[in-house]
Formats: sequence, C-alpha cells, structure tokens
Amino acid sequence: MSDLRKVPGPVPATPVTLPGWQVDFVHWPYPSVIAHRGAGRLAPENTLAALRLGAAYGHTMFEFDVKLTGDGKPILMHDASLERTTNGRGLAGAATLSEIAQLDAGAWCGPAWAGEPVPIYANVVAWLLANRMLANVEIKPSPGRESETGAVVAMASAMAWHGCEIPPLLSSFSPEALAAAQRVTPALPRALLLHRWPSDWLAQLRRLECVAIDVNHEILDRERIQQARGEGFRVLTYTPNDPARVEQLREWGVDCVITDAVDLIKP
Repeated sequence: MSDLRKVPGPVPATPVTLPGWQVDFVHWPYPSVIAHRGAGRLAPENTLAALRLGAAYGHTMFEFDVKLTGDGKPILMHDASLERTTNGRGLAGAATLSEIAQLDAGAWCGPAWAGEPVPIYANVVAWLLANRMLANVEIKPSPGRESETGAVVAMASAMAWHGCEIPPLLSSFSPEALAAAQRVTPALPRALLLHRWPSDWLAQLRRLECVAIDVNHEILDRERIQQARGEGFRVLTYTPNDPARVEQLREWGVDCVITDAVDLIKP
C-alpha cells in the first residue's frame, strides 16, 4: 500500500483525469444519516476517536472539516484558531504540521480524551478506507486560502479514493473552494453549504456543477426541499438533533441529515 501520509504535490493547472464516479440525483450512494464531526458532542470533534465512537453507534458515513496548515498540509479542524479544540494558541493556518502534531485535541472534551492528536487528513482517509466507511469532506479554508484549500483537498481526496466504488462528497460554504475543487477534480461530487437561502442559490449550484445542496435545517421547509429536488439536486441538512425534527424533514423529502445526536438518530 502506498504511504497515505505523503503530502500531495503541486496543484495541477488542468483537471486530473481519473476513472469517473457517477454520483447524481439518480445514482445516490450515501446513507440517510451522517455523523457530524465524527460523533457530534460525544467525543472531541474532528478526531479519529470521534470517528471510532460514531462507528461504534453504527454510523457508516462521517462529516468532518479539512483545512491546511501553514505549510500546506491537510488536517482535520473546524475553527480558524486553535484555542477552542486544542491546547494551542493562534491560527491553525499559520502553524506548521510539526507544530500541530504537538497539540492535544482531546483534553478540552474531558480527561478521558486527553492526548488525542489533531488528525492528518491522510491518516483519517486510511482509517475510513480500511473500515469501508464513507466521507462528507467539508473544505474549511482559512481566510484568504479558499482556492488553494479547495484544490489541495480535492486532489488529495481524488487520489486517495482512486479505484473505490463510492467517492467522498465534498462540501463547502465557500464557492471559491468548490470552484477550485471543480477545476482540478471535476469527477468528485460536490455540495454547496448554505446557512441562509440566497436568491441565486440555483445559479450557484449549476455554476459549481453540484449534485446536492446542504442547508441549515432551521431554514428548511417542505417547499424549499421540493424545489431543490425538483431541479435535480439532493438535499442534505445540518444539524438537526431532535428525532421528531428529523422525522419531519424526512417526511418533507430530505435525503440526508447530518447530526450530532449519533446515539439517538441512527442510520
């Protein structure tokens, strides 16, 4: 097996041609529930410990955030700064991988998790593939690094999942990051994340050639779900944690919920 810890090389100027995946409205291979950041609030988010706990609850697909270190290496982390989820200080995008590797990403969640490291993306991919798990990779760029992050994460993902039947679903709140992913690896499926419902949502989805829209559940209703599906896009939603709300969203036609309540809302 090739060393998955190797850092991707320079981002190509032209798209990389790989055996195509077909993921669209008809060919939709993902489960109806995705575990948010691994195991929601039951474990330190965006860590291998969280993924393992989510898997122990029966989940087979995981959402997690990927950003770049200061020296361009993909790691799992949500925030731009290190303080909330590690014992570090400063910006994640300004620290080198060797500096990130020294941090504790578990103690903030409780002493049982102390010593859990910030994961390198390639190591997470290795775990996912070894355990036949699926991924929703949220591209989470540091400010000003949208295109760089989108391209690097997409390339790393395409190469890692090369030859696999089901590719990762890439998503982002950043149209620039998704456009970069679209440019270098057009075969990877993409979803646009929305916290609010903009008037040009449909134009954005079409321009980025997305297969899905991923929307804050608080702004979703039956009409919007049916409208998006009627235009040929699958609908994901984050992060409903009440089983009754999840059931309502499913009745309205939502294809997938991304939830923190991994112990209550099962695949």
